[in-house]
Amino acid sequence: MHKPKTKNSSSTKAPYDARLALAAQGNTRARTQSKSDAKSDASADRPRPVALVTGASAGLGRAFSLALAERGYDLVITARREDRLLTLKKEVSERFGARAMVIAEDLALPSAPRTICEIIRSSELEIEMLVNNAGYGVRGRFLDVEWSTHADFLQVMTISWLQLTHTLLPGMIARKRGRILNVSSLAALGPEPPGSLYSPAKYLMASASRALRLNLMGTGVHCTALCPGFTHTEFHDVLGCRAGMNTLPRFMWQQAPAVVEAGLRGVERNRAVVVPGLFNTTAAFMCKILPYALTSRLIPKAVLEEHSVAH
Repeated sequence: MHKPKTKNSSSTKAPYDARLALAAQGNTRARTQSKSDAKSDASADRPRPVALVTGASAGLGRAFSLALAERGYDLVITARREDRLLTLKKEVSERFGARAMVIAEDLALPSAPRTICEIIRSSELEIEMLVNNAGYGVRGRFLDVEWSTHADFLQVMTISWLQLTHTLLPGMIARKRGRILNVSSLAALGPEPPGSLYSPAKYLMASASRALRLNLMGTGVHCTALCPGFTHTEFHDVLGCRAGMNTLPRFMWQQAPAVVEAGLRGVERNRAVVVPGLFNTTAAFMCKILPYALTSRLIPKAVLEEHSVAH
């Protein structure tokens, strides 16, 4: 899911791979993956920018990690599923010669953003790009879902990425360079299904991204919000509504690599908001010009059914 970084003032920095290994010492949790698995096999003779990707174990997060490694980035990848992160680490090394630090953390835990940032700080890495991608959906109407489930969801979808951004921004501003890509959703730009907190959470991300962008003017740091629509990932499988979503027409869907490419191009062009794909662009425009009373009736039946069953 999501994360931060800092810089070092020592005149004799440890080699890059050694600094990756140091990060493990900061993670005192039962997971000891950082101690042995955060080491990189690549040589440390060439500097590469470092990107932090949250929710990197699958879907768009995995696709972002691969695309950034191909673009010449080393990675800090974080999510709950350590086994998938280790597989991804091996893949980016073998395919692109990229080094990756694995941090297995659950962003539903309030302590997770701080833990991630402390590991990055102890490794003396400087984060050039932060991809706040971690997220998921909760199936069921508002009152049909336990509050603890909502609380975990809001921690991941609102608090954690803001805390990571808040912690990592000072280093970016001090270096006068940095990029933040917040993976919001087309759902942030249109009507929300009844009882769902997903659209409101994504609206906060998109709105906060625009506000942050204005705050950062003149600093050399830029913020972009990516608002994809229906994307072929395991999102709906985890949510338990794949069968219903498969009834949606093919033109409404995009592949993850296409979404990622549009997002990274938007970052490179310093775009404020990126809505990938012709269908999504059209839908976003229609939501702007049509009244809510009308657009709310256009929510696909399959989407409404996502929220009609308790999680």
